[in-house]
Amino acid sequence: MIMVLQRAGRSHVQVGASTAGSIESGLVVLLGVAKGDTRKDADYLVEKALSLRIFPDETGKMNKNIQQAGGSLLVVSQFTLLGDCRKGRRPSFDRAADPQLAKELYEYFVSAARASGIRVETGIFQAFMSLSLTNEGPVTIICESHGNNK
Repeated sequence: MIMVLQRAGRSHVQVGASTAGSIESGLVVLLGVAKGDTRKDADYLVEKALSLRIFPDETGKMNKNIQQAGGSLLVVSQFTLLGDCRKGRRPSFDRAADPQLAKELYEYFVSAARASGIRVETGIFQAFMSLSLTNEGPVTIICESHGNNK
């Protein structure tokens, strides 16, 4: 499983003319589920998203996690994170989980994040979405669960 975290001042995701989810200060989480991923992978990445100290403290140093900073999460599924561009000009998505498993683990990730008490908004799984965000810092972090979820 792979996630891209972007610290955002505000963000929203739209499906057509409707807003599916929006947050003010917090993290945009782009989440890609790979074949063979399990709930342990999701648990590992939820813990990372909630505990990484990537928000500024009173001195401006990145020293607070999202809960300490009072932020929210906007979680968007994105299988394209698993695109393999090493050969040719069209990415291969062979590493991506089938939609049924991906949806199950995406929803599990969202539920686990909500269980922490933090506000969590989402996109719509498998929909064509437009994502807008103001990346603060800019801060963008990539986390993978493979080999780290033991």
